[in-house]
Amino acid sequence: MALPPPDPQFVLRGTGAAVHTLRFSCGGQEPNVPLLFSGSENGFIHVWNLRTHRVDTTLDGHGRKSVYCVETMGSKDRLLSQGRDQRICLWDLAEGRSSVTDSVFTENVGFCRCSLLKVAQERWLMAMAAKALEEVQVLELPSKTSVCTLKPEVGAKLGMPMCLKLWQLSCGSQPLLLAGYEDGSVVLWNLSAGKVLSRLVCHQEPVMSFDFDSEKAKGISGSSEKVLSIWSLNEQQNLQVYKTHKLVNTGISDITIRPDKKILATAGWDHRIRIFGWKKLKPLAVLDYHTATIHCVSFSDHKNPSERLLAAGSKDHRISIWSIYTQT
Repeated sequence: MALPPPDPQFVLRGTGAAVHTLRFSCGGQEPNVPLLFSGSENGFIHVWNLRTHRVDTTLDGHGRKSVYCVETMGSKDRLLSQGRDQRICLWDLAEGRSSVTDSVFTENVGFCRCSLLKVAQERWLMAMAAKALEEVQVLELPSKTSVCTLKPEVGAKLGMPMCLKLWQLSCGSQPLLLAGYEDGSVVLWNLSAGKVLSRLVCHQEPVMSFDFDSEKAKGISGSSEKVLSIWSLNEQQNLQVYKTHKLVNTGISDITIRPDKKILATAGWDHRIRIFGWKKLKPLAVLDYHTATIHCVSFSDHKNPSERLLAAGSKDHRISIWSIYTQT
C-alpha cells in the first residue's frame, strides 16, 4: 500500500500577496543561515530565515509591481530580481544593506523570466525577452554590454518568448540558449552566430515553463494543456520528442528538476505539486496543501541531502516547505 503524501514541514505566511518566484540560498558554509527569497505580486522581495521561519528583510525596488524572477549571483548577498515594472534590478545585501546597485530597463511587457549563466569569475550572461515581441537579448553583467539579439527568421511566427535557459556543456564551451515560445515550440540558439540550431514543437499552447538537464541533454516542458513533454538533444544538436506524459488536470506554471537530477516537481493550476522521478517520469507523489494556483516551485541547494527542501509559492499568499525523498 502506498504511503499517504506528507504534510508540509512548515508554511511561511506574511507576503500579503500571491507568490510568483522562489530561490533558496542554503549551500554556504556554517554559520550561514539558510535563506529563501520570494517575489510577490505586490512588488516586494522577502528574505526568509529558514531557522526562525520569519522574514529577515523586505526589499522594495519594483515600484509595487509584481516580482516574477529572483536569482542569487554567486552568494546570498548578491541578488537579481525582475518585475512587471520592466526592470531587472541588481542588489547588494552585504552587511545588512538593502539597496539596488544597478538596473536594466527591459522594455518588455511580458512575464518571461530572465536566465543567468556564470561564465567567469564576476562575469555573467543574462538572457531576457527584448522590446521587440519575438526577440531575446543577451547581455553581459555587470557591464551590461550587449552580446547578441536573437531574432527568429522572417515568417517563423514563434510569438513571444515565454521561458529561457542559458547553459553550456562544460566550463569554457560555447554558451547556448534554450527558449520556449508562445507557439508551443522550444528552440535551441547558438549565441555566437545568432542562429537557430534546432526547433521542436512540443505543445499546442504556449510553453509556460521548462527545465533542462544538460548532463543528460534532456528537458521537460509544460503548458496550459494536460501534458508534459519530455525532449532530448542529440549529438548533432537536434531537439527531438522523447516522450509525453498525460496529466489529470490542465495547466503547469513551473517545472524544476532537483540539482541531483533524481526527481522533479511541477506547479499546477489545480493547486497541487506533483513529484516525478526524472529518469522515467514515474509519478511519485501529489502534494495537496494550497487553495489556489501554484505559481512556482524550487528545490533547496543544501549540501547535505538529508536537509534538502522543496518550496512552493501560491496565489493563496502562502509558501509551503516540504521535506521529501531526501535520501534518494
